[in-house]
Amino acid sequence: MLIAALFTGCTQSHISSNQSTQVTKQQTKTPPNVLVFFIDDLRADLGTYGHPGVISPNIDKLAAEGVKFNHAYAQQAICGPSRVSIMTGLRPETTGLYTIFKNGRLRLNQPDVVSMPQLFKANGYQTISIGKVYHHVTDDQESWTTHIKKLDNFYSIPGNKEKRFAYEAGDVDDNFYKDGKVATDAINTLKQLEDDPFLMFVGFSKPHLPFNAPKKYWDLYDREQFAVPSRKKPNDMYRLALTKWGELRMYGGIPKEGDVDDELTKTLIHAYYATVSYMDAQVGRVMQALEETGLRENTMVVFISDHGYKLGEYGAWNKHTNMELDTRVPMIISRELSYKNRQAGVTSNALVENVDIFSTIVEATGLPMPKVEGKSLIPLLDNPHMPWKEAAYSLFTRGKTMGVTVTDGEWRYTEWRDAATQQVKFTELYDHVNSDVAKANVSGHSQYRTIEHKLKTLLHAKFPLNAPSFYQKRQIKNNQLLNQ
Repeated sequence: MLIAALFTGCTQSHISSNQSTQVTKQQTKTPPNVLVFFIDDLRADLGTYGHPGVISPNIDKLAAEGVKFNHAYAQQAICGPSRVSIMTGLRPETTGLYTIFKNGRLRLNQPDVVSMPQLFKANGYQTISIGKVYHHVTDDQESWTTHIKKLDNFYSIPGNKEKRFAYEAGDVDDNFYKDGKVATDAINTLKQLEDDPFLMFVGFSKPHLPFNAPKKYWDLYDREQFAVPSRKKPNDMYRLALTKWGELRMYGGIPKEGDVDDELTKTLIHAYYATVSYMDAQVGRVMQALEETGLRENTMVVFISDHGYKLGEYGAWNKHTNMELDTRVPMIISRELSYKNRQAGVTSNALVENVDIFSTIVEATGLPMPKVEGKSLIPLLDNPHMPWKEAAYSLFTRGKTMGVTVTDGEWRYTEWRDAATQQVKFTELYDHVNSDVAKANVSGHSQYRTIEHKLKTLLHAKFPLNAPSFYQKRQIKNNQLLNQ
């Protein structure tokens, strides 16, 4: 009964003339709307993904209304570059954005790139950004007709804000914390929409740190149900493969060095899933409004996360690696109800990537397709079991070292290279047939030679050993990719 009770339920800007010339307007008879739920730090741990202990009824319902992808991957397991890749349809090695700090702003680095909202705005769509869409609040502001900025974190318990505590279970309603406010803004915006088609991004921050959620969502779980993951690192792992998870250590109540003990580990895992359930409830609120306004009939809904997350596996936390737990993400797409070939409640095992979202949405709406690097998933949405990609690719930088990685959905092969010369320093091969947790690096083992050769060939086709430095600027002009 408690679960049922919990889960029922701007600024104006203009595209500059030199940007608008890159995009051709096109009329469509009844173009569909698009609603994108953009989630932060969500790994593929949901009820619909085979984790019955995770309470996510609204996301599960959305999966029952669309196609769920079992093997979806982010191009880089960090917020800024991953989000830019999704919003441009370009991979990080093309945008040149690898961090959230130094060069993490889209227009500063690539002023001539055509972003998704820019394309849609030029073609008559209302483009709406609510909550966290890009990492920085100023990113691509000129391409939104409505831009409701992301909010700061909120604490309800005295002293927690000053200590920047890592988690909180406030006895407050949903709208006290920011994702509740984001959902309310989205609901109010949906109720005010008129005749123009819309592209709306609703960016929920949870389950990103701090793990703050109303107490009622913590109460959905028994803390003792959470097992402490093994802290054992894979045998022969590269020394830079993991991090010292400084993101978590910045928060109050977390040790500045060494492991998180078992009791705190359970609390943090409990906190993470409480925020997942809190976010799920906000998805439900927005979906209910979409249905009550009658907009669902002609609205395609996309649910994505910018990357995965570690919850104590390997004795590590957060994202920031090329490991399966950090690169694998949930992805659900539900076509508009009026779409005649709409697939519902179907699971696809095809290899897909976040970079594919741009071209998928563009093809679904019939707009002109700019030059992008993703592959439209529209054929898969019509036929979820058709043959598809051989591999998915990601990367992560470690200063002068770049890790590039490929997966075929069962095995992951990674090369750590000198970022300037492409010289290979170290290789890793991990078995993920039965688990997202890597056990041992078997690169160079004779019994896995065939698998490693196959994945190495795929990786070198995507990241050639004779390519220029990863840090050489690649200019994007007139919607063309140069130095490719």
